[in-house]
Amino acid sequence: MKRLVVALVSATLLLVSVAAFAQSTSAPAPAAAPTQESTSTAPVPGAKRAACQSAAKALKGQERHDQMQLCMAQAHLDCLKQAIDQKIVGPQRKDFVKSCAG
Repeated sequence: MKRLVVALVSATLLLVSVAAFAQSTSAPAPAAAPTQESTSTAPVPGAKRAACQSAAKALKGQERHDQMQLCMAQAHLDCLKQAIDQKIVGPQRKDFVKSCAG
């Protein structure tokens, strides 16, 4: 159980650092009137899933499965929060969250 908590914390930190890196490397919006497409950051497909897989790499069996489920649920929640912050609604939100979480 202690290993699971440590892995969850490390996965969360890894996700935060990946998100911070993605935001810091995004191109600035053009000087023209901003639109929803120009102000939203495009998610890197599969980045969060890869982060979860690397965090669960050291675990085996049920612990690995549980770690992946927790990590992907957190990734989904983070992507949903990002979509809400960017005021993405409707089918675009669903697509954004799906592509963001991987």
